[in-house]
Amino acid sequence: MASFFSDLLSRLSGKERPSGPEEVAGEAVEYKGYRIRPAPYSSKGQFQTAGTIEKDFPDGMKEHRFVRAETHASRDDAVTFSVTKARQIIDEQGDRIFPDKPVGTT
Repeated sequence: MASFFSDLLSRLSGKERPSGPEEVAGEAVEYKGYRIRPAPYSSKGQFQTAGTIEKDFPDGMKEHRFVRAETHASRDDAVTFSVTKARQIIDEQGDRIFPDKPVGTT
């Protein structure tokens, strides 16, 4: 269990970057003015739920990266679930996922 958290922490901190053709971001999906880029990565024989949520603002594009604990046997399943998870994040938090946006905005 400790190795899971250390692996997750190093990925979130940018110390370890996924590599290889199976770990590139998937095609962007538009949802409520946001772009969802699923980016599951291989981890211990499974694919980790991960991706990026982007949105354009007058002062430029903002990006929120997410990694979740769920793993999947196939990359396709992980891509599908990553999009579902991103939609849930958008529905629950809106623009608050971007730390430099005011809390009251949507």
